[in-house]
Amino acid sequence: MKELKRFKSAAKSPEWLAAIDDEIHALTHNQIWELVPKPPATNVVGSKWIFQIKYHSDGSIYRFKARLVAQGYTQLYGLDFHDTFSAIVRASTVRIVLSIVVTRGCNIRQLDVKNAFLHGLLQEEVFMEQPLDYIDTSHPYHVFLLKKAIHGLKQAPRAWFHRFSNFLLTIGFTCSKADYSLFVHSSDNDIIYLLLYVDDIVLTGSNESLIETFIHKLQQEFSMKDLGNLHYFLGLEVTQSPQGLFLSQVKYARDILIRAKLHDSKPIATPMIVSHHLTSDGPLFHSPTIYQSLVGLLQYLTITRPDITHAVNSVSQFMHAPRESHFQAVKRILRYVKGTLHFNLSISSSSHLNISAFSDADWAGCPETSRSTSGYVIFIGDNLISWTSKKQTTVSRSLAESEYRALALIVAEVKWLLNILHDLRI
Repeated sequence: MKELKRFKSAAKSPEWLAAIDDEIHALTHNQIWELVPKPPATNVVGSKWIFQIKYHSDGSIYRFKARLVAQGYTQLYGLDFHDTFSAIVRASTVRIVLSIVVTRGCNIRQLDVKNAFLHGLLQEEVFMEQPLDYIDTSHPYHVFLLKKAIHGLKQAPRAWFHRFSNFLLTIGFTCSKADYSLFVHSSDNDIIYLLLYVDDIVLTGSNESLIETFIHKLQQEFSMKDLGNLHYFLGLEVTQSPQGLFLSQVKYARDILIRAKLHDSKPIATPMIVSHHLTSDGPLFHSPTIYQSLVGLLQYLTITRPDITHAVNSVSQFMHAPRESHFQAVKRILRYVKGTLHFNLSISSSSHLNISAFSDADWAGCPETSRSTSGYVIFIGDNLISWTSKKQTTVSRSLAESEYRALALIVAEVKWLLNILHDLRI
């Protein structure tokens, strides 16, 4: 079944009509707005319906989701929004926490906040048009004065994060200074870790009864669904076994191949030709948007696939003006992904939590700028936690200088990891 783009098409389907009614009920139940006369000389934000089909990790339909969203691009800075930044958890933080709790043998729970943004409180005065086909017939020219955030507003993620984090602080959690989306609760010999990514929550700790108590407190404050043991988070498929956890992105990778029309392509053994360096020579690729979209999707795939990190970094350097040769390099990566769909990242129990870090660099590897590329991998115990491949910002005049720059990069990452471990009470 295809996702719809127009309200009139959705109105013909009972599944989508039920989803629309659920959305309107959630908005009115949470007292998101107040219907008021349109003030003169005031910016009124538009509204529209967004329709999305949510899937399980196996590809089956989870639910039909209708969203009434504000057209945030019509907002005016300084009038109806100010700050917009909102923290999201780093992938490395997720891997660190999972590595620690697997080593300690803790269960990992997953929660989903229903209509998360609707819990955010607005500091600004925002007016929005009434939604299509849900206009109040007695006041057709009135507008909504928003009391709480709604999807699409520029400040909605920030308002939700501020509301949720403040609540966690009131019930005894502390916020990590190294990653603002990591919260820790420590009491006596018990400890709880909470990771937040927009409306997805991972909760784990050493005391199951204490975790249940906190889940109950969260459900009293927010509309929340307990999804049980962790199985699907940030687009990552999490498989639990006696050996530990396996993180993969099989469905996500398959979707990329379908989008690139390479799902029936012939697999290849390597993601790139090591001796071949990409340059800006050759004819321009006919559709930069397609190139940028596919490379962006591949960048997210590197969360569980360090084996393609260097190749993806190489093609990411030509997003502004991709050439035909660059797109051929992207297709090679995708053909490699096709043959390695079921590759995963293993997180197992370790006998220790010592940090092991390895770095390397080439020298003047870029034929156009003579800049070098740094790379590193970092382990905590036996588990791979962090990795990167990145072109250096300046030209190194010797191999030794290039290696020192790579060393500086990995030292900064290790220092950050130490801060995270300190916040985790390790």
